[in-house]
Amino acid sequence: MSRKKDGRSRGREPQRRHPTSPPVGQSQGAQEQKLFQSLRAALRSSEPLDLLAIVSGFLEVTDPRSRDPFAPDEQRTSLADLVESFIETPYAETTAALTAVRALVPDEVLAARIGRGLEGRRHPMPDWLSGLGRAQIDPEVWFMTHVLGDGDDYLIGVTLPSGQALSALVYVDHNMGTVVKDAFVVPEAVQDLAIKMGTLIDDADQSLTRTDPATARAVIETAIDSGSRLYPPLSSESWPMCRPLVEWMLRMLPAGGVVPERKEWTQEGTAAVAAEFFASPFGAALDDEEHRGLLQSVLWFCTGSATGDPWRWSPVTVEMLVDWFPRKVIAEPAHMAKLPGLVRAYIRYCHDRDHIRGDLTEETLAAVDRWEPEYLQRIRGDRQQAIPGLAEAILQSERVEHLSDEEVYLEYIADEVGGVETLMRLDAQPLADEEFDWSGIGEEVRPTVQAILDECDACADAILDVEHRTAMRRFLATAASNDAVLFRRKGSPVRGAAAVAWVIATANRTVGSYRSTMTGKDLLAHFGITGSVSDRAHSLIRAAGIDHRLTYGSLRVGDPRLLVSRRRRELIDERDRALGGD
Repeated sequence: MSRKKDGRSRGREPQRRHPTSPPVGQSQGAQEQKLFQSLRAALRSSEPLDLLAIVSGFLEVTDPRSRDPFAPDEQRTSLADLVESFIETPYAETTAALTAVRALVPDEVLAARIGRGLEGRRHPMPDWLSGLGRAQIDPEVWFMTHVLGDGDDYLIGVTLPSGQALSALVYVDHNMGTVVKDAFVVPEAVQDLAIKMGTLIDDADQSLTRTDPATARAVIETAIDSGSRLYPPLSSESWPMCRPLVEWMLRMLPAGGVVPERKEWTQEGTAAVAAEFFASPFGAALDDEEHRGLLQSVLWFCTGSATGDPWRWSPVTVEMLVDWFPRKVIAEPAHMAKLPGLVRAYIRYCHDRDHIRGDLTEETLAAVDRWEPEYLQRIRGDRQQAIPGLAEAILQSERVEHLSDEEVYLEYIADEVGGVETLMRLDAQPLADEEFDWSGIGEEVRPTVQAILDECDACADAILDVEHRTAMRRFLATAASNDAVLFRRKGSPVRGAAAVAWVIATANRTVGSYRSTMTGKDLLAHFGITGSVSDRAHSLIRAAGIDHRLTYGSLRVGDPRLLVSRRRRELIDERDRALGGD
């Protein structure tokens, strides 16, 4: 309704000018200021992905799927609240964010609310952003797979109205039940990305081909849904923060695809598989009651916990079996010690049956050699078989089944510090400024270790702090004293230092958490590195003696000596909440 203002006649009100940026001096928190600065920089960038990645992050941290199931009372901003706050703050930055959110969200009601909120705003937006709803999906979807079948990569792309392109690479892991384990989005056309990846393939057992877009959509959406139910969630530097952006791209693909069904195996079916193996030259010498019982458990693992295919074996499958078997199978150590020999014979049989190349068979058998000592130690050591009698084992399983949610969560967070007892004694004193411990480190690798140490110290001085420096020094010293061979190999000290920094920063949630003020990309940029250092990091993790199971999902190091005071304080607070404290 028209109103009189300052003596003006009734009629059309003069158009109000919307400020383009928050006024300087307005009372805003540091986080809000940083948010606006990030949006402003992204809006000024010529690369659309800079803004879309930030908005995808907004949508992810407000997604109910990202909530901690063990913290139902955690106070988190909802997407609706975030949208309302942006609508009530009419700056160019929020106009850009709202425009992107409206295009990316599947919620038509919320999109309409945003549309009403944007009415009357006159901030100039880049052509690609104002026309984001007219983005076109590339009709070709690419599919890269390997004969061993651990997982598949899908490449999908869109073209924005400005002609600029985005492509997503989504990795679907089959060893964990067909889930999205990682994904990232890059600012290039999908055809260019496919050509680039194709030129990097030097493995005759790997292939890159076009695939049906509707089937690809169905498989990826199902794998995203399955992965979202895992706890702890699978995460990387880019996943699941890019999940909303990937899902936006998927919704533009044709619907109606059918996900290939995972075969449900009966006892009769697995018995037939076993009979064929023991009748073959590979299994004939092992055809006795003990080995038949062991193979029955192996097939239970293959069909129920791994890829679902009893004949598909890779080094990753072997590693998973070594973790699974001591936890799930109750038997005498002498009986279980026969597993590695059986698995070697069964792998040879399966690879011969499926015509797998000999080099791959040798790699898979080498994984058995790699994990056999740890497996034998576990079945003869601190596993439940060390408690005499099946009755005690049953009591142990019943104890786990009757743990409350709070107790389960307590045991989960205790993995970060090495156990519940350590968690109960945990303090939040800052790590001391320590010198590097050279004891146990051979002279032949000291120059390499020194070069890595210098880079780590420089990183701590530049972008971290003294506590992180001490934690990095401790981690590096342990790895170097445990595994000199790792440091004799050719490798960049800078990359080694980046891997050390990544492990410590990730374990302390300094990067990789929605609470973090620094991203993994920011951390690696200090070292001049783009991409990932995960391979080098996991080699160091193994050398440091950290249980590889703690690296699934969110990285946990199992040692309070490697955690800075802030992270230990967070764990103490989580512990107290789980125990019912204030």
